[in-house]
Amino acid sequence: MAISLDRRAFLRTTGLAGLAFGLAACGDGGTSAGSSSSGGGGLGSVKLQLSWKKNVEFAGEYFADTKGYFKAAGFSQVELLSGGGSGTSVESGLATGRCWAGLSAPTITAPAVLQGAPLKIVGATFQKNPFAIISLKKSPIESAKDLAGKKIGVQDSNELVWNALLKANDLDPSSVTRVPFQSDPSMLTSGQLDGYVGFVTSGPVRLRMQGHDPAYLLFADAGLPLVAETFTVTQETIDKERDKLKAFLAAEIKGWKDAVADPAKSAELAATVYGKDQNLDVKEQTEEAKMQNELVVTPDVKANGLFTITPELIEQNIASLAKAGLAIKAEQLFDLTILDEVYKADPSLKLS
Repeated sequence: MAISLDRRAFLRTTGLAGLAFGLAACGDGGTSAGSSSSGGGGLGSVKLQLSWKKNVEFAGEYFADTKGYFKAAGFSQVELLSGGGSGTSVESGLATGRCWAGLSAPTITAPAVLQGAPLKIVGATFQKNPFAIISLKKSPIESAKDLAGKKIGVQDSNELVWNALLKANDLDPSSVTRVPFQSDPSMLTSGQLDGYVGFVTSGPVRLRMQGHDPAYLLFADAGLPLVAETFTVTQETIDKERDKLKAFLAAEIKGWKDAVADPAKSAELAATVYGKDQNLDVKEQTEEAKMQNELVVTPDVKANGLFTITPELIEQNIASLAKAGLAIKAEQLFDLTILDEVYKADPSLKLS
């Protein structure tokens, strides 16, 4: 079952159908900056596929690369492959060997697993998915109940997650006017919409930079909790390369500790090094980095460590997936034992 739930899902699930048939993903994602392709790393070179194009969303990976954490862990190179193109899904890339690990989301990995792909989520950078209803403070949408009677912009690629939100809140779809939407915030600022479905990491930031006062309601705070930017690997990697995977995750944790601590440097790396071909604005990327930190660092993460997902949050994700029409068990989709071992071996990796 192929599902398109967000901008990434819409693009990446075009490759899901090929999983069962072993069709190779294609496309040139580019290499990482700052890593040498040669070196004596005992763990060799691996490819990490990102969930989207290179922007501040992957600041932790940039720090891990730039500051040599991957090399210190034993990798000669960790190549960062851009996502976002049709036929380049993380799930199909893992199935065909195009990448060794990838950043994805439960709403995308779950359909692949249900098709028979032997994949597992072993951690999550974002404890809360960035999906939100974005509105203006002069007429804010502060709860799901506020959606009734409103005009909401929803992209076709977000239809299923939108319907899941309505279902989670017992809202009759007919009580909300859904308006075709193509990510143009002027429809909100001109009054054509009362709100729209977008990413909290970018939508409110752009509205503020245009002189508006935005409000937002996270889906995660409105009955539909889902993690995002999930580290996804094959079961074979867990079974046969466990120590290598632990070394990789430890380096990633170090990179993300730096990224969380320095949004400005995160933005600089995104705009001037790794995503320099994306025409990114450093100021906007800095503000987005600050916003995404709220999704990365939660009280549970402070207690347990970056990327960890509590059993309670896992069960909430499973329930959210069911509302999106994906019936899957936690043990089919998640394996957090690798991260448990990483933090047990080095408790200093936790946030101080």
